[in-house]
Amino acid sequence: MGKTVAQKIFDAHLIDKPTEGVNVLSLDRVFCHEITTPIAINDLVKRGKDRVFDPAKIKAVIDHVTPAKDSKTAEQGKTMRDWARRHGIRDFFDIGENGVCHAIFPEKGFVRPGYTVIMGDSHTCTHGAFGAFAAGVGTTDLEVGILKGVCTMRSPETIKINVTGKLPEGVYAKDLILAIIQLLTVNGATDKVIEFAGPTIDEMSMESRMTLCNMAIEAGGTCGICYPDRVTVDYLWEFIKDEFPSKEAALAEYSKWRPDADAEYAKVVEFDASKLEPLMTINYKPDQVRTIREMTGTKIDQVYIGSCTNGRIEDLRIAAEVLKGKKISPNLRAIVSPATPKIYRQALAEGIIQIFMDAGFCVTNPTCGACLGMSNGVLAKGESCASTTNRNFNGRMGKGGMVHLMSPASAAATAVAGFVTNSPLYKG
Repeated sequence: MGKTVAQKIFDAHLIDKPTEGVNVLSLDRVFCHEITTPIAINDLVKRGKDRVFDPAKIKAVIDHVTPAKDSKTAEQGKTMRDWARRHGIRDFFDIGENGVCHAIFPEKGFVRPGYTVIMGDSHTCTHGAFGAFAAGVGTTDLEVGILKGVCTMRSPETIKINVTGKLPEGVYAKDLILAIIQLLTVNGATDKVIEFAGPTIDEMSMESRMTLCNMAIEAGGTCGICYPDRVTVDYLWEFIKDEFPSKEAALAEYSKWRPDADAEYAKVVEFDASKLEPLMTINYKPDQVRTIREMTGTKIDQVYIGSCTNGRIEDLRIAAEVLKGKKISPNLRAIVSPATPKIYRQALAEGIIQIFMDAGFCVTNPTCGACLGMSNGVLAKGESCASTTNRNFNGRMGKGGMVHLMSPASAAATAVAGFVTNSPLYKG
């Protein structure tokens, strides 16, 4: 019987199988940020186990509230800072060099096909875009990962989403993943891996693939996975060029992390993307989705463009194309947060930051703050936000606020109109 991508990765990293269906896996990477990791650090210190399994395999960042907004967040940052220094963790990204974790870690080449990755963050599934198994874990698992470099995982079942058909002009990966979540529901992939496959995915950039995998968790998925291919190799080449004689050799090696033709799946879903149109969420669950067309005219108080879902250079370029030469509505406020310093510099060099500022956007440093309602764009009670983030739970961006998830193009068009509307890039 053939194997799925996750099954192949599990087999390659298996250390022990204490009971049927339970796997102890070696870890290639343990990612850390200042909200969940200090709890693990402090507990390890308390237990007399203030050690790390391999400082080269631990990557850390301060990203959720940066710079610190109060004494508590300052203390969280200090805990991370001191810990990184104690243990010689070289890849620690502090204020000024820090970016959103699920953007900066791939950007630095820290994720490769076939890797196992954990982090105390549910959107760790983003890194599956490289053909890796990447999962968010709780504090106990994070502690064990930091200390021993292992993690216990149940044997995964996999749902395969085979996407065919060309995405219409002005329709993006964010619209596609919202449609898939609507189809699967928020519980439809619970405890399962989602493989995103098919010619539509093959044509996507790594940025778009990361958007898809980022929101696998919103359907309950443990991890979203795309198959490593030439697009993957091209993205990683600057980091792997000394390991392979050619891109062809790298592709041949990484191709072993593709599923077997006779792999067995819990479910295979065929999805035709050719008739898709721009989408957005309503209410407080990510599977509650409507077309932008149906929701046109919905009042919006704030527009937010950024996050680990849609804060990359591809996203900023799309939004800037909509905003160029225009002004945002006086009836709302708009914020953009490039996801990493590299993206910020790139957007600056390309004139994108100027376009945002000319349009009336507030441009902030890279941070996760607004996405989880901690800083840099918190909503007041009764306010609504058109957001390129990943979660629309009740109170997510501020107590009593409503979040409507959508693509950067739709968010930019909404900023100009002052209410929900399709972008001029959509020709449907």
